[in-house]
Formats: sequence, structure tokens, C-alpha cells
Amino acid sequence: MTETQTIRWGIIGPGSIARTFAAGIAHSQTGTLVAIASRNPSKPGLAEGFPGARIVAGYDALLADPAIDAIYIATPHTSHAEWAIKAIRSGKHVLVEKPIALSAYEAETIYNEARKAGVFAGEAFMYRLHPQTAKIVDLVESGTIGTVRLIKSSFGFDMGTVRPEHRLFSNGLAGGGILDVGGYPVSMARLIAGATQGKPFLEPVKVSGAGHLGETGVDEWASAILQFETGIVAEVSCSILARQDNVLRIIGSEGRIEVADFWFASGHQGGTGKIEIIRKDGSRDTVAVAEDRWLYSFEVDAAGDAIRAGRQEFTAPGMSWADSISNLKVLDQWRASIGLEYGIEKAAQRPFNIRGETVKAGKSVPRRFIPGIAKPASVVALGFEFFPNVAAASLTLDAFYEAGGNVFDTAWIYNSGITEAIFGEWLTSRRVPREDVVVIGKGAHSPLVYPDRIGKQLTQSLERLKTDHVDVYFMHRDNPDVPVGEFVDAMDAEVRTGRIRGIFGGSNWTRERLEAATAYATAHGKTPPAALSNNFSLAEMLDPIWAGCVSASNDEWKKWLTERQMPNFAWSSQGRGFFTDRAGRDKTEDEELVRCWYSDRNFKRRDRAIELAGRTGRKPIHIALAYVLAQPFPVIPLIGPRTVAELEDSLSALDIRLTPDDIRGLEG
Repeated sequence: MTETQTIRWGIIGPGSIARTFAAGIAHSQTGTLVAIASRNPSKPGLAEGFPGARIVAGYDALLADPAIDAIYIATPHTSHAEWAIKAIRSGKHVLVEKPIALSAYEAETIYNEARKAGVFAGEAFMYRLHPQTAKIVDLVESGTIGTVRLIKSSFGFDMGTVRPEHRLFSNGLAGGGILDVGGYPVSMARLIAGATQGKPFLEPVKVSGAGHLGETGVDEWASAILQFETGIVAEVSCSILARQDNVLRIIGSEGRIEVADFWFASGHQGGTGKIEIIRKDGSRDTVAVAEDRWLYSFEVDAAGDAIRAGRQEFTAPGMSWADSISNLKVLDQWRASIGLEYGIEKAAQRPFNIRGETVKAGKSVPRRFIPGIAKPASVVALGFEFFPNVAAASLTLDAFYEAGGNVFDTAWIYNSGITEAIFGEWLTSRRVPREDVVVIGKGAHSPLVYPDRIGKQLTQSLERLKTDHVDVYFMHRDNPDVPVGEFVDAMDAEVRTGRIRGIFGGSNWTRERLEAATAYATAHGKTPPAALSNNFSLAEMLDPIWAGCVSASNDEWKKWLTERQMPNFAWSSQGRGFFTDRAGRDKTEDEELVRCWYSDRNFKRRDRAIELAGRTGRKPIHIALAYVLAQPFPVIPLIGPRTVAELEDSLSALDIRLTPDDIRGLEG
């Protein structure tokens, strides 16, 4: 695309914000509106609302139109992610009305799709691209009011009465104030906090929210406190049933800046915006920002300029991908503070993937047979204990299963049982055949490492997992004060009842205790342990990450595992960041990395992984995972990606085939 080529826009969703954006296109320097997609193309007023544009029947038809370069998505919040990804996969550039998605997890997934497709993607916070916003930042950076201490901002209006049929009062359409207008004061506060440090934005270190949930289940008014590492405190609020003064106040050591309706800037059709400066002595100045251009034309042209230049995201002071994700993280925390969950985020109303499609098993992740497990298992297992709810976790669970992964790592203690419950909701809502997945369960974590806990905790686990059995079960820790036979008896009992229909073993058990357990089982006609779940990595864990952890990475362990061919479901198989840029001989900020992994031997292995990665066009962390998979005994690495992008990055290493010389070279 040339630097002067006109960007041909299509719009999905013909509502009021779409008409406003269309006016922005009409007054832009880079774009033209070609078509508007509607599921009801015969609706009266469409042609008048979008003069000159073709009316297309259905969203898919617009995505298939070769005359469209870029899509503006103006549907209700709940379908932003779905249509953004569909548009991206159709090869279109996308600009999505704020919020770009319901959560930061969804936003990350959208941007990952755009990154892979090589297209532009952005979130439409129009005020961030207006000259008035740049002027506010300039005043802060130049020290006009001294050191910034407090930021206060609101965006609140009064709908007058509850109207259940209106999208703003619909929980099913993610209504309420936080997602609709709360993002404005949050994004401004983060922008100003960043300006004090010469950065595009800052992430708050703490978010504390409060709010009122009305009869329809949405936030009718809400406030939040954002605390930044610099000491700045921001107070933000929003409402749909309370008219607020809607003034931005930036309070510093030498005065304050006030801007009324900062998001409106100089007006929809241009005009003069005013920035008030009030000094400590009471004197005042007004900075006028006159601008003839229409408000929404700025984001049209910013997106157009990026597309023409081959860039995939807005540049400062617009919404970069990192900025957009960070903003949604704050809104996620604000919502969590007041217990606001939308119906679409619950498993029962979320039977499809983020693209609105049925989840189906893929084939790109290889599978293998593990002795004792009747079904083939993917060569890696997915751990997902960090996600707060099924809506967030399902993005990664779906992607893993659709890639061909079918081994899922859970435990009774993970996230106080939330992890197991999330998996159970995912499994049932997606209608994934139980016989197609391998479920790992764990119980009896310290300090409750006793045989009688196994059955009780397994009962709870199965209820949460919504299944009647697990395929693999581990004692999560060992208790050497308890005779090993008592643990074998407890596990054997669960095998005989059918609640463990595969294999069991020890997680963080020593070789001596495993051998003793095997000897006891053989002598007493019991089921012997047939698996291990200890740390195993190219980097040897020097100090246990958590009390009671056991590493199986040294030469003695490798010999033992090879002789017995015992499967090891290896946790922290990629060294918990040791093979990324987070680690380095001169990087000591991460206490855990330093304590657990920093040694001369490990750094030499890391050096070799970096060198091999450079020769093969891969990343060191890919080499580390390939090393684990190349062992002469069965290893099933447990990976714990926090985003779909991280998952895909890990899975990209599965096609690496290390030679014996490569292995010897890495080990030194």
C-alpha cells in the first residue's frame, strides 16, 4: 500500500457510534466509507445514516468484500472480539470501538491474531489522538504544575431511569458504566502517570474499586482508586444513573490542571477546547486548543497512516497494543472488586470459542502412548492455575485443544479449587468428549499430606471437574513420617473404585520413597506407582521454588528414570524464565530466578541454548523445551502459558529435533 492510497473502510454494526465514526471518515484525509454491514439491511434510515455507502447484508459478506481494506467494528461489546478476529483472519485491518474486548485476556488474543496476520489492529479511544491530549501531556511533562500527586477524573451521565431493554442496562450485552465510559478516566490517569516519567503510560500497582450493581446486574455507578509506583494516586469514577461534573483534575505541588469533558476535546465537529491552569497563588491561565478538524477524523487518519506505513498498531500518543491491554487489566480489576461478571462470561452462555465457533480437536500437537493410560496423550500438558475465571481460561484451553493438546494439569489446591472448577465448566460447556482428554489430578498437598486426605480431596476434585474419574493422579507432596504403604493403600483403593482410571504416582517424591512404594505394592498385591511429577529442565533447580519440591534434573535422576522408563510429568520444564531475557548474569532483580537457577553450570547451558537457538532461528526457551522432550525416557512437560500467544510460542518448539550431539553440547 502506498503512502497516498485511500483506505477503504467498511463498518460492522450500524448504531449511533458507527454513524459518528462514518462522519469522521467523511472528514478524514486518508479514508473513504465504502460499505456498512447490517443483519437487517432493510432497516429504515440506514442509507440516510451512511450516505454514499453500500448496505451489505450480513457481517460475513463485508469481510469477504475485496473492495474493503479496513473494518471498523461498532457492535455491542460482547461481539467485539469475535468479529475483530474474523476480520483479521479475512486479511482486513481492524479498528474496534472501545472497549476492544471484554477483558485484557481477550484483547491479547485479538492482538496476537493481528500480529500473525500482519495487519493493523487498534482500539478506538478517539481522544488519545487529538491535539488537546498531546497538549495536556506537554504541560505535565514541562512541570507546569510541579510534581503530580493526584489525578481525579470522571465520566458519568444519567439515563434517568432503568431501561432493561437498553444495552447499557443489559448484563447480557456487558452494559454498565465501567466498560462503556470507565475506560476514559482510567486511560487518562495512566497516560498522565506515564507522562510524569516520560513514558507512554504507567500501570498501577494497586487497583481498589467500589460500585453499585443495579437490578439488571450492571454497574450503575462505580469508583476506583489507582495507586502508581511513583506515589501518584488517581481517583476515577463512572456512572449511567448519576450525572457527574466530568472534569479532569491533575493536582501537582505547584497547582492543578482542569479540563472539562476531556474526551470531547474541541468537539465532534471541531472548535476550541480549554485547559485551565490554576496555580498555588490562585492565579489562572487558560490554554485554548483550537482545532477545525472533526474529533473522530483523528483516529481515522492515525489508523490510515499506520496502515499505509505497514505498521500494525497506533504510535504514541495513541493506543498501542500494550497500552490497550494495560487499560483493560485495570478495568478487569475494577470489575472484580465489585463482583461484576457478565452473563456471556459464564460457561453456560459460552459454548463456543472466541470466534463463535464450535471447539474441535486439532492434530498439530503430536500424541504418544504413556504406559498405563489407554488413550494417546499429547506430548505436552497444559497447566492453567493463573486464570481468574472460565472466560479468561477458555481462550487458552480452547487454543490448546484446537491445536491437538489433550492433557490438562489440575490439582485440588490450585487457586483454592478454582482451576478444577474452571476445567469442569470448560469440559461440559464445550461438550468435549471425556474419552478424548487426559485429566491430571493431585491431592494431599502440604501441610495435609496424609493418606486419609486422598479420597476426601479426590471427591471434591471430581465434583469440580464434573467427571467421575481422573486419568493420572499424584500425591502432591510426600510425608516421610507416614509409612509409604499407607499412601499406596489409599491410592490403590481409588484405582479399584475406578476413580483413577490410569496411573498414579508421586509429585515431588524422592527416588528412595518411590522405590519403597513400588516394593510395598509388589509385596502386597497393590497397584504400584507408575509416574512421577518432579521438576525437570535443561537448567537444574538449585533451591526448591516451594518447600517440599524435588528436582529430577541431575545425572543420577536421569539414569534412574531411563532405567525404569518411568514417565515424568515435568513441571517448570522451561526453567520459569531462566531461558528468556528475564535472566542474565547481570540481572538480579528477580529473587526467585537468582535463588533457584543462578549457577555457573546453568548459565553455561543457557549460553549453549542461546548459541543453538541462533544457529537454528529459534529462541533459547524453544531449545530448552526441545531438550526436555528429547530425553531417553518419557517426559511430558507441563507448560503454563498465560496468554494464547505464549501457548502458541511454546507449541512452536514441538517440531524441533535435537540430535545426540545437540544434547551433549547443551549438557556440556
